[in-house]
Amino acid sequence: MDTRQIDLGGTARSPDDVRLLHGLGLSFAEVPIAHPDQFRAHVSLYQRLRDELGLYYLCHGPKEGDPNDVQSLETRYFPQLHQVLSLMPALQMRCLTFHLWLDPRFVTPNVIAHKLKLLKGLLKKSDDAGITLCIENLSETADHLTEAFAALPRLYMTLDVGHAQLLTKQNNAPDLIDRFLDRIKHIHIHDNRGGDSPEDDLHLPVGQGTLDFDEIFHRLYQAGYGGTMTLELTPLEIEQNLDRVKALLTQAGFNLYPDR
Repeated sequence: MDTRQIDLGGTARSPDDVRLLHGLGLSFAEVPIAHPDQFRAHVSLYQRLRDELGLYYLCHGPKEGDPNDVQSLETRYFPQLHQVLSLMPALQMRCLTFHLWLDPRFVTPNVIAHKLKLLKGLLKKSDDAGITLCIENLSETADHLTEAFAALPRLYMTLDVGHAQLLTKQNNAPDLIDRFLDRIKHIHIHDNRGGDSPEDDLHLPVGQGTLDFDEIFHRLYQAGYGGTMTLELTPLEIEQNLDRVKALLTQAGFNLYPDR
């Protein structure tokens, strides 16, 4: 039977989290770098942990801030993303997930066009460094992301299945999978109960919200996805939820790596 392989990891907000995730048998830690200037002092510690434990790192960038503030995008947010890219090679990070809201219900067309121009420069730097740049869906539908993917062939996607449940009548993940599987390089897993505000992005363990993970995982398997998935939970929540997530993935047909 045709099978796909999934590497499971978790969010690590500290070096202690990295050790905890390794102890759970996960393949990688996704490390948020919210303040690159401050994180620089910790690079050597994360290097030693990587060498000692044998796992690898993915990276999550800082928050965007006001999505319609062009000056902030130019003087704060994109410079931060460039700084993050400069830190990643030392930790052998090959994927950067970042937020950049492109939902035309909330972001003006002129600002969206300007964001895509700024992204071209960021993609040039990421390509030169051999880093995959993945935009994370926030509230966007597949239609909302079509322009960005058409304009930027080297832009990829982190599919956040929890975000796909917000500001919508039904989860957008299946449509995003059907339309953009070739762009999906990474996946974030967490649960919620839907809603239309940032407070509704609850990041619950799988099974404590209303997401249909059976459908989503089967859709990913049938589409041919094979790659990385991050449980965007605390290490304790991951420990309590890991068996359930593994069971759902294997029921969908996936192989899990490492099998330990």
